[in-house]
Amino acid sequence: MANRLDTLDLTQSLTHDESEKRILRAQHRLTQLRLFCGGLLGSTTKGPGLIVLFEGFDAAGKGGAIRRLTNGLDPRHVRVVPVGPPTDEELRHHFLWRFQESLPGRGDMTIYDRSWYGRLLVERVDGLIDKDAVRQSAKEIVDFEDMLVFDGVTIVKFWLHISDAEQLRRFNDRANNPLKQWKLTPEDWRNRAQRPAYLKAINDMLDWTDRAHAHWDLIAAEDKHFARVKVLETLVERWEHDIERRGLAAPAPHEGDYLR
Repeated sequence: MANRLDTLDLTQSLTHDESEKRILRAQHRLTQLRLFCGGLLGSTTKGPGLIVLFEGFDAAGKGGAIRRLTNGLDPRHVRVVPVGPPTDEELRHHFLWRFQESLPGRGDMTIYDRSWYGRLLVERVDGLIDKDAVRQSAKEIVDFEDMLVFDGVTIVKFWLHISDAEQLRRFNDRANNPLKQWKLTPEDWRNRAQRPAYLKAINDMLDWTDRAHAHWDLIAAEDKHFARVKVLETLVERWEHDIERRGLAAPAPHEGDYLR
């Protein structure tokens, strides 16, 4: 099995000005697509629900990418779900049970800041489930996502990737900044020490769960300006493609409105 993370060019970067220009353009298009799928632009017919799923190493920039993604959207039109360790109640159920309530219906949109893939990452690396359970869980995730897509949901999955050295730099930056210290926990340091095990788990996850209906987009996130643009532009591309695949005609972009 090839190490797909090694194919990423982490040197890719953008200037602040170029990044902001492209982010604004993408935000306008995302707003347009969101209104269209919500039945609020051009037609009252609702389009596919949308799941945008973020995974990545601690400090890879998931939160910043999500903020740029949602900045152009009305808060009533998007739901952001931060996913932490399962509660005692959730542990008494199948691992996918706790996500049922937050899944988007037709015309809705949910962003997951971490997700059901914690089953194949944290729970695997920490030894909370055995090898058989890991492989079975991967199969169940593929079936789960296939079911959602068949029922009318668009799924876009991002892995934000940074080097070991860049993660350490960001950890130290957080440790030395009183306004960022809350972001850094002993658990983060413990996870960092297990990076080799995580790399193995990540590559297995990509190999087992990357499907045409729920593709993994790997984002080189060493430079935050580049990563944020790449996330937004990739989401626009995949959303437009899935709308078209389902036989719908999304409105053409209003180029003149983008840079106002």
